[in-house]
Amino acid sequence: GTRIICDRKFLLECKNSPAARTPPCCLPQTPGVTSPAQSSLVKLEELKERNESEEAVPDQDQFEMDI
Repeated sequence: GTRIICDRKFLLECKNSPAARTPPCCLPQTPGVTSPAQSSLVKLEELKERNESEEAVPDQDQFEMDI
């Protein structure tokens, strides 16, 4: 096999190159790959709303007793 050897100066210069940006500007927007999936965001919002509505309901006794 062939071994590729890079010196420190070259590697430090590579981190400033436009190709090293995250994400690159020319990528297409693909939900779930290059951008967050829309369905997961909707699910997270629904869970937050459920948690808020559960907190708004006052605690009731677990069992009701008829006296």
